Amino acid sequence: MDNAAIQAFLDAHDYDIRKTHNGRWIDQKCTMDVVCLVSDCILEFTERSPHAGFSVNDIWYSDYTVENVRQIFSKPNPSEKASNEYDKYFGQPIKLLDAAGVIHGEKMGARYIYQIVNKDILEYISFRERNCYQFLCLYIEKVLRDSGIYPFFEKFFRMQDHDSFRELKERYTDFTKENTPINGATECGRIFTKVLNPLACKYKKRGTEKGHISKDVITQDMLLYNQRNWRDILSEKPKEMTRGEYESTLPKPDEDCMTAYRINRAKKNLRRFNDLYRGGLTELKEDRHLADPATQMHHIFPAGDYPEIADCLENLIALTPTQHFTYAHPNNHTQYIDRSYQYLCLIAKTGSIRENLLGKNHEPPIYDFYLFKTVLNTGLNTEEFSEVRDMDFDGVLKRIEKYYA
Repeated sequence: MDNAAIQAFLDAHDYDIRKTHNGRWIDQKCTMDVVCLVSDCILEFTERSPHAGFSVNDIWYSDYTVENVRQIFSKPNPSEKASNEYDKYFGQPIKLLDAAGVIHGEKMGARYIYQIVNKDILEYISFRERNCYQFLCLYIEKVLRDSGIYPFFEKFFRMQDHDSFRELKERYTDFTKENTPINGATECGRIFTKVLNPLACKYKKRGTEKGHISKDVITQDMLLYNQRNWRDILSEKPKEMTRGEYESTLPKPDEDCMTAYRINRAKKNLRRFNDLYRGGLTELKEDRHLADPATQMHHIFPAGDYPEIADCLENLIALTPTQHFTYAHPNNHTQYIDRSYQYLCLIAKTGSIRENLLGKNHEPPIYDFYLFKTVLNTGLNTEEFSEVRDMDFDGVLKRIEKYYA
């Protein structure tokens, strides 16, 4: 799915807040990593019954959700006195998906029951944070345009000074108080951050930080919910230590858990896609293995050596157990990679990505050509693949040949 398909979906809806009076079309916890994870949890919960209804409680009490959220976000188990926090954590992204028309909720008694309306969009959002970020940017801008207040954002992006920031924040606050049940400036300010910063990141502009105009251009890592508050942490830094020395002593279990979740999510998504659209067969076509099920999602460039690309679908390939444990990892030594077989995997993966992105198999696009080049640059320790033109698969193959000649 590309941005044009998402935009077409959004264009079919009228999100004018002056008509909907919906102040919760986006909220404090609606960051790209949270919305991505909650979307993944919804799909996991409804996998066997895609048209089944579900409540917020159904999602955050599910085994899959409890396991992943407890590890990643360092919060209490949902069953252990954390109801209000989890209600917001799952409820706010679900309300966003409802407001966007991806799912639809109806009030039944004291709670809302939701159903998936557009599974393709939901799957796209759930695949990875980058997808969710792209969806959120398009969605936020469409809501602002429909509501007639986008010109104030455009002015701020053009001026990038304190006066235009103050005017934008005041205009947004007044608009929200006039057209929604939200009537507190503080609440408006918290939501304003989630509205402005994704667009600031998209257009490489300054946004908002701690209620003021940010000192720097907003980057994607600043949009994540699970950021550590470095200012608070560094306030405890011993005077005799530099910032770098102190940071190196700090444990980062949350990052390790998030990496593990993303890797498992990527493997699950590739396995599901391969089973559904490619008959569950290997991506590396070898006559002796053509009929064997591809149950192994193999990292072409090892996760331990390249954690920054370990969760990329473009770095995973579906192999049979024999291909994985006998050829990719000689003699079942998973810490070793056979370079010759790595080359074959890259050639095969290039073919899979080409077929997917060029629509040759009538399957939904799940890969990203830019990310594929990033994987190759990282795994082969080069920047040469950045020079390859968009969708130039022959250019990719020529450069791969160079590194394995």
